[in-house]
Amino acid sequence: MAKISISMTDGMNDYVQSRVKAGEYNNTSEYFRDLVRRDQENAAKHAALKQAIQDGLDSGISDMSIDDIWAEAEARYDAKHG
Repeated sequence: MAKISISMTDGMNDYVQSRVKAGEYNNTSEYFRDLVRRDQENAAKHAALKQAIQDGLDSGISDMSIDDIWAEAEARYDAKHG
């Protein structure tokens, strides 16, 4: 496993230590691993959103009415969520 050294303010260190002391994490390494995992998840969600926006732009202007678009969206939602 790789190791890194991180410099931070005393206030930041106090915050991290308080999370560990509260039992939310077993140690500071676990806190930072969780932080990186969450950042990776957020980056993936952001990339997917950017791709969805680009797909929408690339698809052009629809000839469907607003009512048709809503009906299709509701049907997709119902199919996915029952």
